[in-house]
Amino acid sequence: MSPPENEKDIVLDVTDSQDLGALLKQAGEAGIHKVISRIGYPEGPQPANGVVRIEVSEGKGSEKTAAWIRVAGAGDVQKAVEASADGHAFVVVQCANWKIIPLENMIADFRRKNRKIYAYMKERNDIELAFSILEKGVDGIVIPAESLGVAKELITSLKSPNRLALTKAKVTKVVDVGNGERACIDTASQLSVGEGLLIGSRASLFFLVHSETVPSEYIPTREFRVNAGAIHSYILGGAGKTRYLSELKASDKVMTVTNDGKSREVVVGRVKIERRPLVMVEAVADGEEGTAMLQKAETIRLIRADGTPVSVTDLKAGDEVMVHMTKNKARHFGGEVDEFILER
Repeated sequence: MSPPENEKDIVLDVTDSQDLGALLKQAGEAGIHKVISRIGYPEGPQPANGVVRIEVSEGKGSEKTAAWIRVAGAGDVQKAVEASADGHAFVVVQCANWKIIPLENMIADFRRKNRKIYAYMKERNDIELAFSILEKGVDGIVIPAESLGVAKELITSLKSPNRLALTKAKVTKVVDVGNGERACIDTASQLSVGEGLLIGSRASLFFLVHSETVPSEYIPTREFRVNAGAIHSYILGGAGKTRYLSELKASDKVMTVTNDGKSREVVVGRVKIERRPLVMVEAVADGEEGTAMLQKAETIRLIRADGTPVSVTDLKAGDEVMVHMTKNKARHFGGEVDEFILER
């Protein structure tokens, strides 16, 4: 069973396994599609839950073999590229001391030749980096048995839906509330028209606050920025967890969402907290009421039901805006919990 097109692949190295049967079962339960061995497989345990066996082989290969190249210098990089022409399912590169530039070069070479490159890694941070180099990263990762726990977490993360359900909410009130501190989230990414952050004063309903990507006669666009709202506000992140805007700082990661619900993770480059006049927007969706406290300015926008931005200075009762709703209202250290809570 192969992963769907464009889905990252994780392969378990079972070379040194003392109990292959148990390891094959764990791999299948974790959602790992392939296992690999550098010394062949003994007779006995068969793959469980559709797990495919790959065997390391030198010379010409097949869809059931892989080349394994240990990279210590520039010459080994060339060996990896040459091995990709031998008909293997993929080439595994293992570096004693991982460097970004050699891996970038190999990924670029393999991509041009439409061949697959996998990297042997143990740590989650290294794996996530390898998956992101040159935007698309390596085609897969090979991990040792000791990293199976990391793999389970990562597979769950990789398979998490990258689209969030957005629904229409009817604005019931827009009121000035005076001055307060608001947070601008300056990311290290270029955001698009229709993209923003999910912000709310209550953990059950989040407004899609638009990025500063709409041209204005008053101020140049800031394609990296979302003027997100008052510092007490929740921001919704990956895995349904929330943080307060006041907590965010440079190098943190936040989740942006587009007007069609597509999400991605971006890095915070800077957070600017300044005192500004605020407006509170109240809206209702499916009987659930929510509010957001935002800076009162023409460049601060929510997103209409038709997907277009609307300035908070033009917003009025009866308008419809896009929001995201969560199942549970209560939070404990950012995670959803099923308990009674009243936020108002």
